[in-house]
Amino acid sequence: MNFLVTGGAGFIGSAVCRHLCANPAYRVTNLDKLTYAGNLASLRPIENAHNYRFAHADICDERAVLDILRRDDIDIVMNLAAESHVDRSIDGPGAFIETNIVGTYKVLNATLEYWRGLPDEKKNRFRFHHVSTDEVFGDLPFDGGLFVEETPYAPSSPYSASKAASDHLVRAWHETYGLPVVLSNCSNNYGPYHFPEKLIPLVILNALDEKPLPVYGAGANVRDWLFVEDHARALELVATKGTPGESYNVGGNSERTNLSVVETICDLLDIRRPRSGGKSYRDLISFVTDRPGHDRRYAIDASKINRDLGWAPSENFDSGLARTVDWFLDNKWWWGPIREQHYAGERLGEARKGAA
Repeated sequence: MNFLVTGGAGFIGSAVCRHLCANPAYRVTNLDKLTYAGNLASLRPIENAHNYRFAHADICDERAVLDILRRDDIDIVMNLAAESHVDRSIDGPGAFIETNIVGTYKVLNATLEYWRGLPDEKKNRFRFHHVSTDEVFGDLPFDGGLFVEETPYAPSSPYSASKAASDHLVRAWHETYGLPVVLSNCSNNYGPYHFPEKLIPLVILNALDEKPLPVYGAGANVRDWLFVEDHARALELVATKGTPGESYNVGGNSERTNLSVVETICDLLDIRRPRSGGKSYRDLISFVTDRPGHDRRYAIDASKINRDLGWAPSENFDSGLARTVDWFLDNKWWWGPIREQHYAGERLGEARKGAA
């Protein structure tokens, strides 16, 4: 079975590529533009694998996508290419519109042309899997509720609005043109190879540098956390076993406040890499002005994917976070150049309502 993974040099995409390549029956083509968050070092464990291939291309280049689909005789497209950081979408929404909406449109067009030219047997087993986020649903009250597949969309940020638009395009290509699509919406991912602008790696690396650990507002916002390798397993199941036209929510059953996440990281580092003088890393926690449009709570009901496809997370938050902290402690070769050359931990997304 031949997979095309778009955005395969990103955090989740690289985890998907590493996971798929462990199966010798799969061949994986990784298509990535290599923007700031795309990092081929994340593919080092498989870069010489017989069933892995990298294609440097942009999903907005419809002809390039079509050529790759035909060249590599693709059976399943897994579309993970996306701008994904809410704070960056506040500072510069244009890139999110271009990649997440226009890029999805271009990939859909190329895929539709390719799919229409397949023989019937191959056409019937072909799938286009669009990978999305729970942020398209907006937010939940602190005191209850879960996102289900039928939850109405109510995005709050330029990022989530662009992902919502891309989801709608994918469904439209299924309803209008018959393209066999499946969708998935996931909760917050974490784990190895996570670009250090996101909360968990940012806190780990700022702590190691003895820098402030920024917590928005009072740190009361709640997220459901999903270990990235569990997510990769779920995505394989959705892509290969999911029913065309259906969507599947993927969550880790691990709700935590942002403050709790930061405090737990501090406690793990206190044991693994103690500060001089016996101080706790918790002393570095700094409460900062909240970001605009900050959703209160995300929480996923993953019962459908459990019931229909037999998936459940293997890591709980404590075990997954411990693995993540240990990985960052042991792999400065990966994150050191990023901190030095691309992103040193500065705050993003401070644009205010009414600002020019």
